[in-house]
Amino acid sequence: MQRPLAGLTRSNLITELLAGVTLLAIAIPLNIGYAQIAGLPPTAGLYALVVPTVIYALVVSSRQVVASPDAAAAALVASSIGGLAAAGSEDYATMALAQAIICGVLFLLLAFFKLGFLANFLSKPILVGFVGGLALDILVSQIAKMLGVKIESGGEFVEKVGGIVAGLGTANGWSILISGVAVAVLIVGRRLIAAVPWALVVMVVATIVVVIAQLDQQGVAVLGEVPAGPPTLTWPVLSWLEWLALVPSAIALTLVTTAEGLLVSRSYGEKRRYTTRPNRDLFAFGLSNIAAGAQGSFAIGSSTSRTAAMDQAGSRTQLPSLVLAAGTLLLLLFGTGLLADIPSPAIGAIVAVAVLPLLGISEFAALWKRDRFEFAIGATCFAVTLFIGSIPGILVAFVLALINLAKRAASPAIDVLAADDDPKQSLLDEAPPGSTTAPGVIVIRIAAPLFFANGAVFADAVKKAVVASGEDDVRAVVIDMEAVTDIDVTAAESFEGLTAWLADRRILLAFSRLRPESEARLAQLGMLEGAQVFTTNRAAVAALSPPADPNAQP
Repeated sequence: MQRPLAGLTRSNLITELLAGVTLLAIAIPLNIGYAQIAGLPPTAGLYALVVPTVIYALVVSSRQVVASPDAAAAALVASSIGGLAAAGSEDYATMALAQAIICGVLFLLLAFFKLGFLANFLSKPILVGFVGGLALDILVSQIAKMLGVKIESGGEFVEKVGGIVAGLGTANGWSILISGVAVAVLIVGRRLIAAVPWALVVMVVATIVVVIAQLDQQGVAVLGEVPAGPPTLTWPVLSWLEWLALVPSAIALTLVTTAEGLLVSRSYGEKRRYTTRPNRDLFAFGLSNIAAGAQGSFAIGSSTSRTAAMDQAGSRTQLPSLVLAAGTLLLLLFGTGLLADIPSPAIGAIVAVAVLPLLGISEFAALWKRDRFEFAIGATCFAVTLFIGSIPGILVAFVLALINLAKRAASPAIDVLAADDDPKQSLLDEAPPGSTTAPGVIVIRIAAPLFFANGAVFADAVKKAVVASGEDDVRAVVIDMEAVTDIDVTAAESFEGLTAWLADRRILLAFSRLRPESEARLAQLGMLEGAQVFTTNRAAVAALSPPADPNAQP
């Protein structure tokens, strides 16, 4: 069993501690902003950095992934609970806690049954579209804060945009100035000196300016009083119907976090050459989410941006996360008074700049160049998430994933093989005349399992090859089964039709290079009746080719 804080040594202790201070400076302002996106008080974002962070850091197999609520999760929380309770109400906060606990239970079930592979159905185009739609919705809300315009926080995207347009006449000049300077500092500062925690610098300086100039009296919104004290143990009390109503959104949160979290964990493990255990990572997410829901926070996921920041800072352990938890606890105990005058435009600017990369502009451009169909999948998921909602977005994502999977499975590589077993002619296109492997024999290979989506496609491809080569000239068809790992009943029925078609033309059917499990499956389905089986393609060609004509001219 992996020991906690694996990779920590005396030589890297100082580096890890300094990385923890950097993480603290990054996480505090972002989590306050993410809590506001979720429609929750600032303490909900800060509490997530204490107990859940400690549990995750001590249990997870990854040495670098940072666990925290992120922008996409916060937006999903707001959009899913916003239709069940009023943002800012006690019922709303209780539902957010319950949602996190349900997520935790789902993560534990995924870990126990080793079902993390389900997240693989969320391909990159789907994730880019889903997260991009949530990010644009977040961005619109933050623009309203930056302008000093009040809009309905739980409204739909179109309503938010309409609210901003309608409220432009009430925009606050000081808010616009603060947010404009903040955005410039965050973008330019990061390019000049990336190591500086510019989000913290912006938050501190903006707060000092607001206090000295008393800009809150000029219409600049501020964070307000933040209750002091550590997180306390609690438990959401809801009816069974209310718990059930939260399950779909919890499933969506769990799947998105699983897909992103395991991908980030694996990529950094490979990059830094240490082993990660996906099911243990899911177990860590489960415990941390239950802890979040039981002490006043909301759903926990993995933070790609903070993980990247820690990697750049030289961190290779989970010690920075423990430093983050300790620093946040001290802030909650002794420093919440410092948070009351933080201007909302500055928080909006910090969050807006943080979510800009999540829009997926460069990813969409790359998809457009590489694969228009996958671009369309991502764009559809983006539009549904943005204009209809996050839960419909995740449902459409799965439907699109299945369509994409079926499309690819229905068009496997099907080739006529040459005598040396190399592909000679693809049967996905029209086969030219004479595309036999040897005189009178055609060896055909399909590089995929045979099942309902491609069984008829393969049968048609075989017929196409026979017709193209001249039905009277073909003596035998050999199916190379090396790449076929499974056959289902529908594909077997397609084979029955193909066998009858070949028999009507007095063409023999044979199989070569069968895997033992495939041979047993073929026998079970009755596909070996009357067919010959060969260990190699050469043996099949040699046995089935017509005998040489002794009277033929040399």
